[in-house]
Amino acid sequence: MTKINASQALSRYRVLDLTRVRSGPVCARHLADFGADVIKIENPGLEEYAGPREAADFQNLHRNKRSITLNLKSAEGKAIFDRLVQTADVVIENYRPDVKFRLGIDYESLKKLNPKIVLASISGFGQDGPYVNRPGFDQIAQGLSGLMSVTGRPGEGPMRVGSAVTDVTAGLLAAMGVMTALLEREVSGEGQWVQSNLLQAGLTLLDFQAARYTMSGEVAKQVGNDHPTFMPTSAYQASDGYINIAATGPGIWEKFAAAIGRDDLLADEQFKIGKGRSEGRARLNAELSKTLIQKTSAQWVEILLKAGIPCGPIYGIDQVFADPQVQHLGAIGKVTHPELGELSLLNQSIALSRTPATMVASSPIKGQHTTEVLREIGYSDLEIEVFTNNHVIE
Repeated sequence: MTKINASQALSRYRVLDLTRVRSGPVCARHLADFGADVIKIENPGLEEYAGPREAADFQNLHRNKRSITLNLKSAEGKAIFDRLVQTADVVIENYRPDVKFRLGIDYESLKKLNPKIVLASISGFGQDGPYVNRPGFDQIAQGLSGLMSVTGRPGEGPMRVGSAVTDVTAGLLAAMGVMTALLEREVSGEGQWVQSNLLQAGLTLLDFQAARYTMSGEVAKQVGNDHPTFMPTSAYQASDGYINIAATGPGIWEKFAAAIGRDDLLADEQFKIGKGRSEGRARLNAELSKTLIQKTSAQWVEILLKAGIPCGPIYGIDQVFADPQVQHLGAIGKVTHPELGELSLLNQSIALSRTPATMVASSPIKGQHTTEVLREIGYSDLEIEVFTNNHVIE
């Protein structure tokens, strides 16, 4: 077997993936989906933080990669890694910031082996500073970044976002940084050190909520399902469930009121301008709820879309994947695992017209490609046997 050809887009690049848990694997997966030769380097023996290989999380994060085992703490293992670096374009790691220096895989060390190498480092809080030694986890970063302070209902305390958003965002930001560095390398001929962290990923996701503070000192508060500034934009209860409605701006507000048969709300002095609707959100929502509870969510969606009002149902995850638009977009991809059989996994979300990402290989068996990769970089079968006997590989 040679490289996994998921796409031609990044097929000329080799990536050494030293990552664990989520943020790093997300970065490596993005590159793998677009055809980079991603070699997942795993410790011989028990892998800390790996989780069950057969679990959905592992399978979703590690498709389209090759796997080798390598003991980086041994002199022989480090020598093998150094030879791999000389053939690679990118190294990705999400160790604690000090670990890379102890292992000799920091940027300055890698640069001596390969001046064109791009090192991507993903951390909890950055590569230096007062929090450099703190362990970084998604929920910790959600709290520190302020995301939890603006999520949830007023008075009910902070609430985490329901998925690992800072982990995933930090991984995607790192992937964007890697691709930017590779583009710049075409001009300079040199690699560089790319860094992302969970804390700034959370700040990135705050977006306009952060800008409200940086521009004017306004501290955003929890408003539940309401939009912080533009009303009526919220989740409203129909007779059989909930729907999202976004009816801000004078034109849409007037069409919305007419569509639900509440022209009387247009005569209310407080509701005539956007600021008044925002300040009077509790009373406005109470009035809207009286009406919206009278029909099903499907009936309201049909009525409101016909009137040009942005709206949509609020799905459970099973309903999401039954939705015709989600199915049309091909959000689920199929891949066959040698032990688990056919798997349905979340597809790559970026569409390219000429060199699209594909899902052509399941997550690898641990060490599945060790012999293959070592042969590619010039080791003989006898040397590989010695490495196995010395527990450098398994």
